[in-house]
Amino acid sequence: MFELMHSGSLHINKFIPAEYQNVAEELFPHGGFPSENKPGRAAARAFANILGIETDYGRLLSVNKNGGEMSRFLAHFQNNLNLLIQKTWVEKADEDRKAKLETRVPPFVREIEQGDFQQALHDFGAILKELAYLFFGSQSTHDDFIEYALRIDIQMGLFWWYGVQLNCLAGPAGEKGKAIDNESLWAVLLIGICYLTNF
Repeated sequence: MFELMHSGSLHINKFIPAEYQNVAEELFPHGGFPSENKPGRAAARAFANILGIETDYGRLLSVNKNGGEMSRFLAHFQNNLNLLIQKTWVEKADEDRKAKLETRVPPFVREIEQGDFQQALHDFGAILKELAYLFFGSQSTHDDFIEYALRIDIQMGLFWWYGVQLNCLAGPAGEKGKAIDNESLWAVLLIGICYLTNF
């Protein structure tokens, strides 16, 4: 996961524009999720709406995860993400980092296809961290990265904020049986998958 915010405790009011604060707070409550609560589909849909991906998101949330439509979509996601990685200009010293990121995408897609959303959450966090570094360089490791991204573009900034907040859903790598169920994890993961597919 992103390391600049360890507990999903980014103060929403500090950076996110007022018109998006309620939606963001519904998806990722400040202080994390009490054990009896989980991110709801309505909150995930509302967040997908502000990212501009509501049509794909709503359609894919209800399709068979093992069906042909999902397979085609995940192939499109993988191709688009690989194109984003390949077309990102980096210093020569970061070429290995870029190549390693490309190798992380196929295992992540397999985890999604197998329904291992807890492991996929960990791997997606690592992918997003590296992708942010490729896009923004060392700025992505600074405490003011989200504020910086929001100033560039609200939707893009909200997406990177979402990436940081995924940390509040993750248990230790490989650990199963968390309070957040697979369907809720899928609802939240699909936001990022749809966004990057349409980036």
